[in-house]
Amino acid sequence: ISDQKPLGCWSVKHGQILTCPVVCNFETHEYIAVHDDKVLRIWKNEDMNLDKAFKATLSADVYRIHSLPQGGALVLFRGGAVRTLDVLLEAPQQEIENLISAEAIRWSGAFMEGQQPVLIFTTEKDRNFFVYVQKPKLSSLHKYKLEQQGSAKPLCFTAHITNQTVTLLCLYSNNSVYQVLIPLQQDTEEEEEKEEEILSKSLLLNLSVSGAVLKGISLVVLDKDHIAVLGSLPEPGKKPKECLTIWNTKFQTLQTSKELPLGTSGQLWCYEEKFFLIHGKVLTVIMYKCETSSLAAAVGKLKDSQTFDVSSFVNWNTLEDEELVVSFQSQESVALKAESRMSLRSNRSTVAGQSGPLSVGQLLLRLKDASNYVVETELKKLMAKAPTPDLQATIGCVVTALTDRCKRNPKFYPQNLLQEIVETRDLSYSLCPDLMAVALEQKDLHLLQMCLERFPDIPEEITYACLKAFLSVSEDHLKSVDVNLDSAICYVDVELNDMEVKTEILENGFGEEMDQDMCDTKIPQERQSVGESCPVGLQKAALLNAVLHSAYTETFLLPHLKNLPAQQAVLFLRYLYYLYVKCSEKVNTTLPGIRSPTINQIMDWMCLLLDAQFTVMVMLPEAKDLLSNLHKFVRAQVRFYSELNKIEGSLRELQRLNHLRESQTYSIEVLEII
Repeated sequence: ISDQKPLGCWSVKHGQILTCPVVCNFETHEYIAVHDDKVLRIWKNEDMNLDKAFKATLSADVYRIHSLPQGGALVLFRGGAVRTLDVLLEAPQQEIENLISAEAIRWSGAFMEGQQPVLIFTTEKDRNFFVYVQKPKLSSLHKYKLEQQGSAKPLCFTAHITNQTVTLLCLYSNNSVYQVLIPLQQDTEEEEEKEEEILSKSLLLNLSVSGAVLKGISLVVLDKDHIAVLGSLPEPGKKPKECLTIWNTKFQTLQTSKELPLGTSGQLWCYEEKFFLIHGKVLTVIMYKCETSSLAAAVGKLKDSQTFDVSSFVNWNTLEDEELVVSFQSQESVALKAESRMSLRSNRSTVAGQSGPLSVGQLLLRLKDASNYVVETELKKLMAKAPTPDLQATIGCVVTALTDRCKRNPKFYPQNLLQEIVETRDLSYSLCPDLMAVALEQKDLHLLQMCLERFPDIPEEITYACLKAFLSVSEDHLKSVDVNLDSAICYVDVELNDMEVKTEILENGFGEEMDQDMCDTKIPQERQSVGESCPVGLQKAALLNAVLHSAYTETFLLPHLKNLPAQQAVLFLRYLYYLYVKCSEKVNTTLPGIRSPTINQIMDWMCLLLDAQFTVMVMLPEAKDLLSNLHKFVRAQVRFYSELNKIEGSLRELQRLNHLRESQTYSIEVLEII
């Protein structure tokens, strides 16, 4: 998230509009979306095209889809009806009843009570607010009316269920939070005939910060004693400043707050002990942990070593974009000792609760100036520990400390140790953001190759820097570099003498005879070397394959590729063309080897490079033949596959007959292809 790295992207057609938030179905690991109010789409992560995803048109407008870890997906319609996704998919055009005519839904939430999903939503009509509690699997529905609060009205809602009781929290326009308790009832005929019950509410919290009133926008529940409120504080003569605040509802105290100078979207989400909010143009994630509430913690008066002010147990590194490793002194002194208070931790410093003779802060201090031997010894002890939830973050923290030392002292570079850590640990770029930059400075090509193959979140700028470095390094230098050759050694043919037999191969329909009627341009003699021998050495091919495997977003990578020097761009295109021809020699278009590039990766990079460098390629004389050969080869393949499409029906019929034929019977059959 810190690198803005999209791992998947899907788009609806022009003119279509996504009309409710997309959710993930925990049971099937599928995404569920609704566009144009009634059209349901379901797809998986590997699906590339949303147009080809499962589609179902419903009979009524959808308000929201809720997904529960053990309860499946629930679909809430604008008319108040609720269906489980499974029931809905059995008959998408089934009639959907309207339960709330003339009422507009303002909020909804889904929860699990035992084995039963419960859906709660609020509606508004003529400044009156209503609460509906539904159990879809039991066809149970209860309606309540909220007690009015003078001229104030609810701005947002949130809820949780405990001991068969729904606790509904309402943030009102008078800058107060009210609590409403709703018992989950058992259905009886008498209750179904009752008139709607009026719910009374109690004041839970007044949002007052140092005499100023916090104008709340959104709130979420953290646990039974803590809530988070996103809002703004007015300042005389200035624009109100937005801030995120954490409150202790048990003791009516403000635990901590943080100003958000870049502004927010007004939305705050909380999931699995993480806050999600839009800060400026960035999606920010802040990890937190709620400990048992106590009066001492609420007023900041914990005894002994835990006497910190309110801000000390909240680490806002994510918002402030601080370095992963804060000052070593604060790491050692604070070290998240306040076990009895609520502590918020950013995902860059989740290093609490480490066991062993050295705390994280002490280990970082020791690595600051230790010899290579001491560094290696301490890190081997760390990596030998049994896996814990925080171990990966701790190792990432240590790697960042080492890269910081490398930047301060270029002579210090524990190459073997860093390579071992990357090879044996599932790290990511965001856990150690300076590692690849240091490796580029040190020209550690093997480490860069390992990072490209293993890190899922490398920024496009770093991917481009690696590509440029790999293309610029000389073949003679690479012969002395230890590089993993598994991705290239099975198919790269470097020596021309080994390639004499390959000139007769028909590459998925491509041959000299087929191409003669397509282009009048005579094929140059050098074409044979372009298409038949690898334009780069084995080591460089393996490095370039690592780049091809790296995930990227075209929008972010394209501007960098435009800066690639012309000669390097031509060399890279020659290598991609070589891979393309190699793939086409195989019936299944798959290259042998471990982590070898796929045909899709080759094609995507080829198109991307041509988009970025097409003008340069057209102007360069040395690229003319390459572009001509590439054009002819692609056109020949298009013609070949179009011919295959013409006989597709006959081939399927042949396949069907093969299944029907008895295996022990010999026969000769003639199929007439029309």
